[in-house]
Amino acid sequence: MTVLTVIPCLNEAAHIADLLACLIADPASTRIVVADGGSTDGTRAIVREIAAREVRVTLLDNPDRIQSAGINRAVARFGREATWLARVDAHALYPRDYVSRLVAVAEAQAADAVVVRMETQAAKGFARGVAAAQNSRLGTGGAAHRTGAAAGLVEHGHHALMRLAAFRAAGGYCEAMPCNEDAELDLRLIAGGGRIWLAPDIPVTYFPRRTPRALARQYWRYGEGRATTVRRHNRRLKLRQALPLAITPAAALALAAPLHPVLALPAAGWALLCQSWGLALAMKARRADVALSGSAAMIMHLAWSAGYWKQEIAARASGGRSLPSPVLPFAAS
Repeated sequence: MTVLTVIPCLNEAAHIADLLACLIADPASTRIVVADGGSTDGTRAIVREIAAREVRVTLLDNPDRIQSAGINRAVARFGREATWLARVDAHALYPRDYVSRLVAVAEAQAADAVVVRMETQAAKGFARGVAAAQNSRLGTGGAAHRTGAAAGLVEHGHHALMRLAAFRAAGGYCEAMPCNEDAELDLRLIAGGGRIWLAPDIPVTYFPRRTPRALARQYWRYGEGRATTVRRHNRRLKLRQALPLAITPAAALALAAPLHPVLALPAAGWALLCQSWGLALAMKARRADVALSGSAAMIMHLAWSAGYWKQEIAARASGGRSLPSPVLPFAAS
């Protein structure tokens, strides 16, 4: 049994050394590949230094820069003899023996993939508000891998481990999708008879965006990616995913409020809900900066909704031609 552990990253000098130390300490990580998208902050030098003394670590150039392409490239080059693919995102913190525990769960449950629970963590300021929003139903809508759901089979979760044979059979990650590539792959994996198991007792700690602009850009791209997945697979959004779609029209109506004040009511109601929820979270946590979770949630909702509508309207106007064609490097495997 061998595990190919891939870390797609870009400018993660603050986290990469500690992450590699954690993975090196786990004997299940047979080969660790850092697929770097052209870091300029010293990440590459750190990885090279560690690789010089640790034979299991390899630095791989990822000229396409996006995570999906980096992981596919690592699998194509180093996955020939591996049984499992572990995906490890650089901007996160992992428990000890992370990969070993994933493999144990996968083998015990006869799963083709194991997904894990994600918890967001930040020390202070706006990022603390983002973390509180992303850890609550206000920010996630009740996604299973965010709300502490019980262990069991699921349709999607935070990617952690996949059987390489199943990964190749599904075609690998779609390289035309810079976001939502994980959910899109899960649809193909399940369509091929794959089993995805949620292991909530192996949590991953995620570090959120620190500024409103970065958060908005992140969720805009998430919305675009979800729209692409939905249209490509002819799927319907779940209720928790569909509700934010109303935010962009509500915000547009509010701009016309000078014509009649009632046009601002939908947006005002949404803002009141978010801010009230944020205040409730702050009171429960007894931290003032947690109240920023209301504003963070509003940014997340609006950016996701706008990104989704932008992609969907463009697709409808072009008859679907504006959507990127699937790029599946292992489709013929």
